[in-house]
Amino acid sequence: MLFKNIVLGQYLPVKSPIHRLDPRTKFAAVVAIMFVTLAVSNLLIYILLLSWLGLLAWIARLPLRWVFRNLRSFAWLFLFTFLIHLFFTQGQTLPVIGMGTVEGLWRGLFFCLRIAILVLSASLLTLTTSPLELTDGLERLLTPLRWVGLSPHALALMLVIALRFIPTFIEEANTIQKAQLARGATFSGNLIRRARSLVPLLVPLFLSAFRRADELAVAMEARNYQTDGPRTSFQQLKFSRNDIGSLVFLTVFFSGCFLAGQWLPVLPG
Repeated sequence: MLFKNIVLGQYLPVKSPIHRLDPRTKFAAVVAIMFVTLAVSNLLIYILLLSWLGLLAWIARLPLRWVFRNLRSFAWLFLFTFLIHLFFTQGQTLPVIGMGTVEGLWRGLFFCLRIAILVLSASLLTLTTSPLELTDGLERLLTPLRWVGLSPHALALMLVIALRFIPTFIEEANTIQKAQLARGATFSGNLIRRARSLVPLLVPLFLSAFRRADELAVAMEARNYQTDGPRTSFQQLKFSRNDIGSLVFLTVFFSGCFLAGQWLPVLPG
């Protein structure tokens, strides 16, 4: 089925130390790992970060196969990135196949690892943090925006709604596709035939999305929702000892990764 491997945006309620952390701590971890990933170009550091993400998924009691399944949905992006660097990077020609370059092989590999780290870190954030916690955490982090007249709660709510729309969108697409298959539709064949077969799938999908958005707007208006009103939270966010210890560890770990990426030998490419 279409998009069946995407887990980005879904939440898996499990009792684990990672789930119990403050959402601001997890946001800090995601920002830190993205910064290190984009600032460092070293395969050894990338392998270390991937191993660390796998360890976090194990601590969070998430099925590793289910977590890494999200990467299959981006296989086209990995392949495109790898081939672009393989055949368009100048350097020594690969001796086995006679095409591409050695430097392009290494560059394509670590750019694919970079994308994998970014996707997995975002997936772990949503898998271990409920939508309500995401909203509260983002609202606290965006509080300084009040100084420029913006509503942090409204911005956080829009971001979370957009993120949570992904699994709903995927579920709706799979439901419509099953209905189309039951009516004899086919989604196989050449590229042109596949593109035409997507028309009866995309039209009801977008109509359903617009209907859901309209129902949500009506429900918010019926409850007199206001973005600039005073708000309280049923559960107040507080940093625990585990959060403080995690932040200290994150500072040391990612600082070490950043510094190590500056002096570790860079592999070819």
